[in-house]
This record gives sequence, C-alpha cells and structure tokens, in this order.
Amino acid sequence: MKVSIITVCYNSERTIKDTIESVASQTHDDIEYIVIDGNSSDKTMEIVNQYRDIIDVIVCEKDNGLYDAMNKGLLCASGDLIGILNSDDILARKSTIANIVHHIGDVGDVDGVYGDVGFYNFLFTKKTRHYSSKGFYKSKFSRGFMPAHPSCYFRKELIDSIGLYSLDFKIAADFDYLVRAFSFPDANISYLQEEIVRMREGGVSTSGISASILLNKEIIQSCRNNGLPCSWLSVLSKYPEKIMGLIFK
Repeated sequence: MKVSIITVCYNSERTIKDTIESVASQTHDDIEYIVIDGNSSDKTMEIVNQYRDIIDVIVCEKDNGLYDAMNKGLLCASGDLIGILNSDDILARKSTIANIVHHIGDVGDVDGVYGDVGFYNFLFTKKTRHYSSKGFYKSKFSRGFMPAHPSCYFRKELIDSIGLYSLDFKIAADFDYLVRAFSFPDANISYLQEEIVRMREGGVSTSGISASILLNKEIIQSCRNNGLPCSWLSVLSKYPEKIMGLIFK
C-alpha cells in the first residue's frame, strides 16, 4: 500500500530536519513524501533540499495560510492512504506507517485510521502528556471533541469524496475536515491504539479568549453544516472534561 505523507512548513529551520528524518527512517517501503513550503525566509528550504533523494514532491511558494498549503499537498498526493505530518512533529517510531498499514490489513475494509499523539519537550526526551483518541465517537464532535488530527490517515477515495480543507474556517478547518470524513455515508474509520505522532509542546497554536470564542463558533458552524446538533452549551460542556483530563494525565 502506497502511503502519502504531507509536511507543510514555513520558517521551520529548527525542526524540519527531525520531521524529514522520521519519515526517512520508516520501515514501510512505499512512501510518497510531499513537502509544501510557504516561501520560507530562513534556512528551511536549504535543509529540505538536502533530502531531495527521499522527498518526492517539493513545492515552495507563497500560500494563503496553513490550510491552503495542506490543500496543495492533498492535490499532489497519489498514495492509497494520505496523512499530514506537521513540520515540528515526528512519527512516533520507525514502524509507525507499517503498523498503520498492517492495522488496515487486519481490520479489513476501512476508509481510514486514527490513533493517539504524545506531547514532548523540544528534544523529545521527556513526555509531558498523552492525547488518546480511544474514547472518541462521532457524537462527540457536537461537544467540540475530535480525534487527534495528526494521527489521521484516510484513503484517497474518501478524501476525493469529502474534498479539501475549507478555507472558510480560520481556526477549525481541521475539525471541519474530520467531521466531514467521519460523517461521510458508510465511512468506516478505525481506531489504532498506538501513539502515531510525537508533538513538541509550544508549537504553532491559537490562544486567548478571542481565539477560543472564534474556535467554538466555527465548531458550531461546522457541526451544523454537516447535520450534527451543536450549540454553545454543548461545546462549553467539554471544558470540565478537558480540565479533569489534564489533572489526571
């Protein structure tokens, strides 16, 4: 099975080498690696070009933000299975992609796989918390929960059916993308109880009250667009559960 991995980057000179090498070290032998750079002004592309022998597609041009860049990657991808690996993250182990492929073979006819992610310090020497997607089910979208986006790998046929990341959303386009994937008629997306990606704490994120308000507003809109019941009351109900998760992590 051919697996396409897409990395979007912009001024990622401090982390992109680790990301690329985690792909290069995979034991699965049929990987298409795609790097989409937003016209970085630092040494990112200098580093990327050192790995042209293992990167199948390199695009370096100005884009309209993260989700626009991800869409460029999806349009380039030709693999049977497609996933996103952020430029400050790494695949959890050398067998990660092989394990995903084996899981699909064991489970049978599935349209995608999702798993867990771990959060680490900058050098990946200390794990600070674990994000498990084990308890996720579709109705939890209505409360603003989602499986770990970096852990998701979907079949190309499903992606072709649901379309690209919506640029109508400023923050929640990944949430909306997953809602559409899980809501697609008869879609069978299987949970793999394994840490798929190791993420650095302190990466690109949104914060503050205004960003939280916008995020929840977009979550509500996405759910309603896809026929899922959602309200301010339902999305705000997620916070006590999240707080308890952090306390007892």
